[in-house]
Amino acid sequence: MEDSFNKIQALEEEDNLDLKQEIRRYLRYWPWFVLSLVIALISAYVYVRFAPRIYQTYSKIKILDKSDGLELPTTAFIFKRSNINLENETEILTSYIIMNRVVRALNLNTSFYEEGTVRTSQLEDLPFDFKQIIHPDSIKRSSSYKIKIKDKGLEITNEAGDASVSFNGFNTYIKAHDLPFEVNLGSSAKSDFVGKTYMVTFRPIETTSLGLKSRIVVEPIGKQSDLLKISIKGESKELSENIINTLMEVFDRDGITDRQLISKRTIDFIDDRFVFLAQELDSIESGRQNFKQRNNLVDIKVDAQLGLEQRTKSEEEVFQIESQLALSRLLKKSLTENTESGLLPANIGINNGGINELIANYNTVILNRDKLLNSGGANNPLVKQAETEIEELKTNLDRSLTNYVTQLEASMQQLENRNERFSGKVAQIPEKEKLLRAIDRQQHIKESLYLLLLQKREEAAINLAITEPSIKVVEHALTGGAPISPKSRVVYLGAFVGGLLIPFGILYLIFLLDSKLHSKEDITKINPRIPVIGEIPDIKKDKEFIFEDPNARSILAESFRILSSNVDYILPVSNDGKGKVIYCTSTIKGEGKTYVSINLSLALSSINKKVLLIGADLRNPQIHAHIHEGKDTPGLSNYLHDVNHSWRDTLVSGFEKHPSHRIMLSGTIPPNPAHLLTNGRFTKLIEEAKEEYDYIIVDTAPTILVTDTMLISQLADATVYIARADFTERNLLKFSRDLSETGKLKNMAYVINSVGASKSYGYSYNYGYNYGYGNNK
Repeated sequence: MEDSFNKIQALEEEDNLDLKQEIRRYLRYWPWFVLSLVIALISAYVYVRFAPRIYQTYSKIKILDKSDGLELPTTAFIFKRSNINLENETEILTSYIIMNRVVRALNLNTSFYEEGTVRTSQLEDLPFDFKQIIHPDSIKRSSSYKIKIKDKGLEITNEAGDASVSFNGFNTYIKAHDLPFEVNLGSSAKSDFVGKTYMVTFRPIETTSLGLKSRIVVEPIGKQSDLLKISIKGESKELSENIINTLMEVFDRDGITDRQLISKRTIDFIDDRFVFLAQELDSIESGRQNFKQRNNLVDIKVDAQLGLEQRTKSEEEVFQIESQLALSRLLKKSLTENTESGLLPANIGINNGGINELIANYNTVILNRDKLLNSGGANNPLVKQAETEIEELKTNLDRSLTNYVTQLEASMQQLENRNERFSGKVAQIPEKEKLLRAIDRQQHIKESLYLLLLQKREEAAINLAITEPSIKVVEHALTGGAPISPKSRVVYLGAFVGGLLIPFGILYLIFLLDSKLHSKEDITKINPRIPVIGEIPDIKKDKEFIFEDPNARSILAESFRILSSNVDYILPVSNDGKGKVIYCTSTIKGEGKTYVSINLSLALSSINKKVLLIGADLRNPQIHAHIHEGKDTPGLSNYLHDVNHSWRDTLVSGFEKHPSHRIMLSGTIPPNPAHLLTNGRFTKLIEEAKEEYDYIIVDTAPTILVTDTMLISQLADATVYIARADFTERNLLKFSRDLSETGKLKNMAYVINSVGASKSYGYSYNYGYNYGYGNNK
């Protein structure tokens, strides 16, 4: 139940946050805010004045679709979506290979700077002739050289400053050296360069390429656009624009080279195939020639027709010879069977003139014989001569026919052989035609392939010559007129905000980590039911520390007068005329309970009240130190220990201006304070003192360290519980709250000591306690 109440109370306290108090809490440290703000603004001015000017250079390109052409409508076409993958193009555009080519094209691994009094500015190039000797690929580590132009020559030093080369002229060609470059001011106005220092830096290509890769920013323009924006930040406008333009050229050339590479490889492949095709065509043509030569072919159709004609002609000749043979055999048969020497048939178609002439002579002799036989008889000598002549002609004719038949048969045999040869040739024509067609078909295939490759080669050559670009440059590299860094407004605004936030953050951390008590509000948040009856301001050591003068008008006097007045309000009302007992205690040592006890008793004494101050802190007495008494001066411990000792004998008067004020010191430090305080004599002391004094102020021991105070707490009419600002832990207030709630301390009220030692909460008592009184001289 109690925990629930505490939680509700804590929430109420958080809701009741006093914003005004929090603001005053920080405003108390306004000089630190002002100082921080001044320092921040001065730093911002110095930064804006001397920081390098960074400009942003950008360009815009459109990625051309390589697949444009006559295509069927697709989903991408219908919804107007491009086939270009901008993410892939972006990765290619920012790839290391592309960056490496840009670095090599512009020789970016060599950088130039001009050193100023405060700032070093990057240059695109040196304002005079510069020739790099070292090859870019041979640069393995970064190095830099300073070129100092003096009145009489040049002085070049490396980055470490341990090697220096001086030249008596304004060029490095006049002297042998190991520098990786040559410099020549030439006919330049040397007076314009005297006193200036330039710096040349060499870096490895790999490092420069990676650095450029990190600086290039490529981003699409819109979601449905094919445009890309390329940007870079740098000091030199010209150098940044050259980098962007070269990057676009390299990227475009890379895409063109990729497409040209296909055409080049196509041409190379076709050229290689041409060699083999030419060899194969030559082989086929040679084989065709040899085939025709072996088979005596000119043209298969002409040769076939000629073979048929020769065969027909040969058959006609055979027919004619066969006819002559038949006629010759028939005539020979007639000659053999003609025993009576009759006439022979003439002109029957024999193509032999000698035989036809013998037949004609034979028939003429037969006719002459028949005429002579009819006129002269068989025995006529002319008839005998004619018969003899007939027999001779018959024999000659028979011999001629035999020879003619033999001749015809020989011719017949030759013609039949030739006819068979012609028939064989004609029969072989289909097979030869088939073989020749196979050869022609191979030749036609190779020729067609050769022509196709020749056509493709021409197409590849045309594509190679007119390869379309990869990109369209929408905007060449442009640089804004105003630098993007430093932005003076942003810098000053940031400095202003930072100048306020830094002290605020430091104070916030200090306040956050601060666990000390500072003001009355800290007590009321933890113990709202216990009243705070006084706030004692912090008094410096060199000022008045004790309320010695009853008529004093000091801050100390007024604060304790207020405290004494407030104490009266918490004391119980009684009409017995006895004095009031007021305990002054604290949680731990050092919170100022003795200081408050003394001054509270003096404040009450200053209004003509009889006051007795008792030092009841037997373990660590401190009152004697303020009245210049010894530590062993008899006091309370002596009275409590010795029954024969009178407490009145131990009283001392520590302050001359307070005649009604008496003090009972603690006395000798005993070994058993708790036993002495509970032996009954302290109660007797209080009862007797109440009869003689108006107020008994008891300086007791700290409550958290020992139980002495709780042992005698029932004798008090009021308990003043002291807490010291900037000293007492806030968590310790819970202990005092428990003492009050459990009744271990009666009628408890808080007094805050040393308020104003820390001005975190904005309290100052210089005006409050002096108002209307004036200073005490």
